[in-house]
Amino acid sequence: MSKAKTAGDKATATAETALENGAAVLKTGMEKALKGYDAFVGYGKETADAVTKSATVAGKGIETINSEIYSYSKQSVEDAVAATKAVMGSKSIHEAFEFQTDFAKSSFEAYVAEMSKISELATATTKDFYAPFKGRVQAWLDTVQAVKA
Repeated sequence: MSKAKTAGDKATATAETALENGAAVLKTGMEKALKGYDAFVGYGKETADAVTKSATVAGKGIETINSEIYSYSKQSVEDAVAATKAVMGSKSIHEAFEFQTDFAKSSFEAYVAEMSKISELATATTKDFYAPFKGRVQAWLDTVQAVKA
């Protein structure tokens, strides 16, 4: 009976060791999985923050551009009314033609300047819009590598 008891004790000890090793491997795996989950959640939060920042920048940029267009339109109408009054009040056709020519020239110059300004605003807004996303791809690769390790 002592041989059977010794063999049974060995089998029990082997089973206990296997269970302990399995539990340790399972614990390590779960810790890595939770660490990876936390890393992915952190990445998602940072990406959501980047989206929020970009949306805020886009909203402000569009507001600025719309304000600029409104101001230009208002000034353009006021200039057109003033030019019309000047043309209507001219004393000769030659004077009316000069007023009209001056108005056309200044209107075109103002238009070109305004479109350049709006183009610069749009470019700056677009650049600022994408800035929060600049490092997100590298952050994703870093997150995956950290979890994988």
